[in-house]
Amino acid sequence: MMAKNSKNLFSEENLNVEPIQRAKTIPSRWYFEPDLFEFEQHYLFQNHWQYVCHENQISEVGDSYTTNIARNPVIILRTADHEVKAFFNVCKHRGGPLAVKKGTKTVLQCQYHGWTYLDDGSLRGIPDWNLVELFDKKDFGLEPVEIKVWQGLIFARISKTTPELSSLLSGIEKRISPINLGDLQFHSEHVYDVECNWKVYVDNFLEGYHIPIVHPELANLLDYREYVTETQTWHSLQHSPFKAQESMYSQNGGEAYYYFIFPNMMLNILPGRLQVNTVVPVSPTKCKVIFSYFYDDVEAKQKSGLIDDDIAYSHDIQLEDVEICEAVQCGLQSRAYDQGRFSVKREQGVYHFQSLLKNEFRKAIQKS
Repeated sequence: MMAKNSKNLFSEENLNVEPIQRAKTIPSRWYFEPDLFEFEQHYLFQNHWQYVCHENQISEVGDSYTTNIARNPVIILRTADHEVKAFFNVCKHRGGPLAVKKGTKTVLQCQYHGWTYLDDGSLRGIPDWNLVELFDKKDFGLEPVEIKVWQGLIFARISKTTPELSSLLSGIEKRISPINLGDLQFHSEHVYDVECNWKVYVDNFLEGYHIPIVHPELANLLDYREYVTETQTWHSLQHSPFKAQESMYSQNGGEAYYYFIFPNMMLNILPGRLQVNTVVPVSPTKCKVIFSYFYDDVEAKQKSGLIDDDIAYSHDIQLEDVEICEAVQCGLQSRAYDQGRFSVKREQGVYHFQSLLKNEFRKAIQKS
């Protein structure tokens, strides 16, 4: 629940969704208020699907991947039947973390006191437990987490009150066809720590308005005049053709597709390459951004140097984004700013995201 002294964060004026031509941006306090940050963890991130990893990152029996969803630790596992399953990464003894037990492929073992679980979540073994009374192993199995796989990407949710994954991703598969993201191979993961609220980073991603000023190199790559933003119920798409000049991207033809899936995931799709960005809230004024890279022919592109060039180019763009986002965070916390306005032509994506936030906050308040 929100603290009483912060209830004015959710005034009717702040939650009202006006047409973009008249709308104001969300209040500056939403970018640094501790009570709102806690509210988001409980009512937003626990109530929406979160991207975890790609199937080929856990391709072999016993492979696992761990993450956190709104501070809830989760482990994804490839079982003996080659299925993908997920559990809260929490031992039912005293809350310790789990990992695949050494010498096995599918037995999970608590890294605190050694309790072991089978890959169906059932409790298998307990050291030094023979004197305990009124205890049934069936009551102490791992808590499952719901997962779904789309185009090779694994999503998890810990609350069934969320929209269905199909509604979040509706239309994307058809739009990017014949590209199949499930055919791409995982290459690497890079993490950036950013001194800004997670929404600052999302706002920045959702508009090309800043490209000519902040990213001059990117402006030379994309045809900014043809840069378009489209919005759907739970996601938005920014896309642009490449300029005619030769580049490591334009040589294969096609377009750049920049998808945002509410509340905090991006799919950057270019010919032969996928970059997944996940924006993870850390504190009211800090976030981390996880970049995961996938390619259609890792070995050949690694030998040619294309992957190194791509990651280096993306890294330079990211450093520019980090610098401006951190500067914006300072501006949002200053006495000089509270709410701004939107460019109807260039900031449809930001308006769409902030409108979804308002609607989700309103629903959460009504339920709380």
